[in-house]
Amino acid sequence: MAYSFTSTEELELLRNSVSDFAREFIQPKARELDEKEIFSYELTEKMGELGLFGTVVSEEYGGQGLDYLSYIVCVEELARVDSSQAATIAAHNSLGAAPIYYYGTKEQKEKFLPDLCTGKGLWAFGLTEPEAGSDASASKTTARYNEKDETWTLNGSKIWITNSATSITKGITIQAVSGRKHDGKPELTCFLVPADTKGLTCKTMKDKLMWRASNTGEVYLDNVTIPDNYRLGKRGQGFSIMMETLDNGRLSIGAMGLGLAKGALDLSLRYAQERITFGKPLCKHQAIAFKLSDMATRVEASENLLYKACWQKQNNLDFRMLASMAKLYCSETAEFCSREGQQIFGGYGLMKEYPIERHFRDAALLRIGEGTSEIQRIVISRLLGC
Repeated sequence: MAYSFTSTEELELLRNSVSDFAREFIQPKARELDEKEIFSYELTEKMGELGLFGTVVSEEYGGQGLDYLSYIVCVEELARVDSSQAATIAAHNSLGAAPIYYYGTKEQKEKFLPDLCTGKGLWAFGLTEPEAGSDASASKTTARYNEKDETWTLNGSKIWITNSATSITKGITIQAVSGRKHDGKPELTCFLVPADTKGLTCKTMKDKLMWRASNTGEVYLDNVTIPDNYRLGKRGQGFSIMMETLDNGRLSIGAMGLGLAKGALDLSLRYAQERITFGKPLCKHQAIAFKLSDMATRVEASENLLYKACWQKQNNLDFRMLASMAKLYCSETAEFCSREGQQIFGGYGLMKEYPIERHFRDAALLRIGEGTSEIQRIVISRLLGC
C-alpha cells in the first residue's frame, strides 16, 4: 500500500473496523482493568479474532500479510482508547513475532508463528536487564554452548518484559552473552526460549503507573537448556537483531503516541464543547481554543512524520532516523496533548472517572520504553553525522 496524503478505502475500512472494536469492547472495560491491574484474556482473544496478531506475518505462516502502515494504524486506533491493549498488540507483533519472522529459519517459523498469529499465544522480547537498560550491549545474561549435545545453557535475568508472564505466553526471545570477540567485547546472540522450558521463571510486575492492564514481567533463567536449532540468527548476530527489531518497534511506539494524542484531543474537544463556563462553551474561550489548536497541530505533524517513516520502511528505504524521530516526536506529542487535555478538564482531569487521567499516566511510558527520548536524540544525532 503506497503512502500518500490521501488515505485509501482499504486503509480507512481497516481503521474504522479497529476503532469500532475498541469503542465497543475495550472502552467499557478499560477503567476497571486499569484500576485492578488485570490482563484481559477475553479482550486478547477478541483482538486475535479481529486479526490483530501476526499482522505483518505472511499468510504462509498464518499471519494477515498486512503492510506496515496498516499495522501501525491498528495500533494507533487501539491506543486512542486504551494504551494497555495497544501495548499487548504492539509488543507481540513488533518485538515478539517479527524477529522470528524476519530472522528465523523456515523450521522456526513453521513451529512458532502459526500460534502467534491467533491471539491464543504471545511471544515476548527479552532485552532489558536490571543493569542493562539504555546500554543494551551491557547484558549479563550468559549462554554457554555444549558441544557434546549441541545445546545452549542460559543463565541470567530480564526485567520490564511485556507479555512475558501470562498463561498464554508461548516463549521469549532472549539476548545473551555467548562469548567474547577478538577485541574483548561481548559476543551477543539471540535465543528462542519456549515458556515451558525447565528453569525459566516469569513473574508479573505490579504497581505500575501506566499500562496497568498490560502484562509486564521479570524473567529468570536458571540453567535453561535449549537446542542449538533454537538459536535465532547466527552466533554473534544478537545485538544487530535486537537493534533492528527496535527500529521497527519504534514505529509502533510512535503509533501508540499518536493514538493516545488523538484520543486526548477527542476527549478534550468534546468536553470543551459541552462544558459551559461564563455563559458559553469552554472551547469559545480563547485560552482553551488555543490549547486545542496546538494539540491538533502537533497531532497532524506527528501523523505525517510517522506515516512517512512507515512509507520509507515499506519501500525498503533507510527509515532508522525517521523511526527515531517519529518515536520521539509522537511520544512528546502524547505527553503534551494529555497534559493540556487534563488542564482543559480542570479538577475533573484528576479523577479516574475521566479517561484523560489514564491517558496522562500512560503517556509517561512512551518517552522511556524502547529507547528513552534522550537515546532517540543520540541516535538521530549520530545518523546526522554528529
